[in-house]
Amino acid sequence: MKNTQEDFSYEAGERFADIQLLRYRLNGFEQLTLSQKKLVYCLSQATLYGRDITFDQFGRYNLRIRKMLETVFTDPKVDRLSPDFRAMETYLKRVWFSSGIYHHYGSEKFQPEFSKEWLYDALHTVSAAELPLRENETVDMLCAELFPVIFDETVLPKRVNKADGQDLLLTSACNFYQGVTQKEAEDFYQHMKQADKGNQEPPSYGLNSTLVKKDGKVQEETWTVDGRYGKALRPIVYWLEQAMNVAENERQRQAIAYLVDYYKTGDLKTFNDYCIAWVGEHEGRIDFVNGFIEVYGDPLGLKGSWEGIVEYKDLEATRRTQTISANAQWFEDHSPVDARFRKPHVKGVTANAICAAMLGGDEYPSTAIGINLPNADWIRAQHGSKSITISNITDAYNKAARGSGFRDEFVVDESTVRLIDKYGDMCDTLHTDLHECLGHGSGRLLPGTDPDALKAYGNTIEEARADLFGLYYIADPKLVELGLLPDGEAYKSHYYTYIMNGLMTQLIRIQPGNQIEEAHMRNRALIAQWCYRQGDVIQLVKHEGKTYVRISDYAQLRTLFARLLAEIQRIKSEGDYEAARQLVEAYGVKVDAALHQEVLARYRKLNLAPYKGFVNPVLTPVYDDKDEICDISVSYDESYVHQMLRYGKEYGTLV
Repeated sequence: MKNTQEDFSYEAGERFADIQLLRYRLNGFEQLTLSQKKLVYCLSQATLYGRDITFDQFGRYNLRIRKMLETVFTDPKVDRLSPDFRAMETYLKRVWFSSGIYHHYGSEKFQPEFSKEWLYDALHTVSAAELPLRENETVDMLCAELFPVIFDETVLPKRVNKADGQDLLLTSACNFYQGVTQKEAEDFYQHMKQADKGNQEPPSYGLNSTLVKKDGKVQEETWTVDGRYGKALRPIVYWLEQAMNVAENERQRQAIAYLVDYYKTGDLKTFNDYCIAWVGEHEGRIDFVNGFIEVYGDPLGLKGSWEGIVEYKDLEATRRTQTISANAQWFEDHSPVDARFRKPHVKGVTANAICAAMLGGDEYPSTAIGINLPNADWIRAQHGSKSITISNITDAYNKAARGSGFRDEFVVDESTVRLIDKYGDMCDTLHTDLHECLGHGSGRLLPGTDPDALKAYGNTIEEARADLFGLYYIADPKLVELGLLPDGEAYKSHYYTYIMNGLMTQLIRIQPGNQIEEAHMRNRALIAQWCYRQGDVIQLVKHEGKTYVRISDYAQLRTLFARLLAEIQRIKSEGDYEAARQLVEAYGVKVDAALHQEVLARYRKLNLAPYKGFVNPVLTPVYDDKDEICDISVSYDESYVHQMLRYGKEYGTLV
């Protein structure tokens, strides 16, 4: 069946487990210049070479397990029709999707539905030369090491554990720390900060290293071209250097040069230089994220997971985001937080709507719909920030959701469904813009406040702060005045869906009996639950045995958002760890078991996948008769399985 350009961007692909795969289209790519296309290609290669780093960061056994299962999957001697093989195939697809054996969102370990006896026999059937065997290692030795990790539920059960009162490092399977306790890690970095006390431009301590204990001494192994992850970083550097040759301007070229130097040296001060140069480059149409960036995968919120995204501006949609960023000072001045915590002068806030051209690492196959960087508070205060909304990804999500029956099942009444149908997509996009463009860049720390003072609760508090900023302002008449919303009723659609998600529907992503651990989910639960418990503005009502959210006073709900935003900004600005802990634990963690079971049962009847991700397009150089690149072609035909196997062969550097 041939897909038209209109419907191709959200074509539904393969589905397995709780995953639905989609495709995104590179709208307007053909309008780029040849030099810009070459730049996108070089940056895309640099993005794809980081894949193995993310796998290793998410668990020390992930790469070996992936390679082992891929060998079984592709060997023609293995019976592909057996139930165990089919179960292994689904398991492998989940491993590919999550960059390891842990769920990409919930971080719990996958439970295989194939037997260890079947896998043992299969491994003795395939060619041993294709297996990830170390020197002098036998297949039996490989099984002895990896089988407990795969099959024993008690061995390394969680990638990221955030349970209050436990040692978060010893109980997490992520591969950022080896043989180090939580206290040892916290003491190590606290000592480092004390030694650098007074530095007004501090590095992001611990961002690009594995913390290990050798001979009883805690020390860092830095991620550089000549150190840990060097085999992956060297081709990344090569392609970044190729990108420098086709950079759109000198500032862009200089930013890439700083990034290359950072990968070579591991110097976090050079990373600061890169961030400053990158955030100051606005003229080019092509941009990218490449590196150890977000810290959600570390229970202490210090270590950066590797991620990559290549992008180009969506010129039409960017007019919306630039309207927001042009009024950043007005939004800051009118924020409902204490004046001490506002920025007197908002600097360098830029916002663009972009088309993703390639996704990699922690942004692939599941990706964000918006990004705001850099993360260092002092850089944001002095040099500003860049925000992006990924228009072709958002469009794919929105169109894939239409006609699913989800709103009819969970929204309280027909009038609210009509409200969401009319305004929902525009308000979802606008809230993302406000969250990324202004929310993360708003506010300031008080002098002397440690930016890592909130420790394991820092990510949740920061996401709640940005969400509340967007929620407060999406109802402001200023947005109608700026032409960003058509009227004063539109915001209600987003208030309703946000509260419904935070109180109820995001529970479809939680396994029965589990609590909420992912930072974004904790943030949404915190906001919704806190507002729900403040009186009668929000009710949970029953109709024909089903629970629904009802909002009785939208204006009063905005007042509640303002109160909570003021408190969360205070917590952030003052570094009040205990207040952060109490707020998150009281409102953002616990799950009502009865409501959870009801939501799961209702969602199950819709036959929908709660998670979605993307297959990347294939970019291929086209050569003329002089053997020079004359174009970059784009193909959308590659299947998920073929792409994953190809990536393993072409970009597998660490196995």
